[in-house]
Amino acid sequence: MASNRWSRHRARKAVRRGLTRFEVRLRSSAPGIGFTARITASMLTEPPYPGPVEEIAGAVRTTLRDAAGEVSQRCDPADLASARDACGQHLARVRQLPTDSPVEFTAELTLDLLPDDRAAVAALLAAQRQQAVTDILRRQKTDALAAELADPAALLVRWIERDDADWSQLPAFADKVNVVAERFAQHRPEDERTIEHEAVEVLREFLTSFPDQTQKRMLYTLLAAGMDTAQRPQHAAKALALLNGRTAVDPAGES
Repeated sequence: MASNRWSRHRARKAVRRGLTRFEVRLRSSAPGIGFTARITASMLTEPPYPGPVEEIAGAVRTTLRDAAGEVSQRCDPADLASARDACGQHLARVRQLPTDSPVEFTAELTLDLLPDDRAAVAALLAAQRQQAVTDILRRQKTDALAAELADPAALLVRWIERDDADWSQLPAFADKVNVVAERFAQHRPEDERTIEHEAVEVLREFLTSFPDQTQKRMLYTLLAAGMDTAQRPQHAAKALALLNGRTAVDPAGES
């Protein structure tokens, strides 16, 4: 009996040794950049006895490596703290091996980046920042140019300022100015590409499709009535003011 207890004790120690701070290389969400981790498992049940101790320890290590890898490949290496939390919480769950006497275990880990991976993260962030600056400047230039050339007069000025501008072609070009300016007017900056802005554009096109002044008065009157029904009297007042070509005064702002 004492011999069996001693053998079980030795088996537990052997399994524990095989599950203490074993290393694993984990992929991250950034191709070519990975995490390095040390995992320590805690046995919640006795390992089967008699049984292949190394085989049990190897199966636990494989299970935990796979479990950590499932989470790490979705983690951003630039956010190491979040990666540690995500992987740590995942490995803290109770797992078991499907042995005759089920082996239950949990684990904790330390997660870090090797020097080469840290350097790769720094280079990646620098490249992303530079690309972001380039993209912002390009968008700003595009938005500003489109806003300017949406005005037919500005478009004509641009054409006239050309060194090779042929004034004899001006009448033919002038006929196309409004068409070209309308194309530029359709451009929308990124922060205006929302449902609300699209709704405003649809409403603008709808209202301008009725050129007769009587029709416009009817539409604005209906619009104001709808706003009033929706208990938005200030908006209704502004809509009615548009009938006279003026801006409504916000009652809340009157002195």
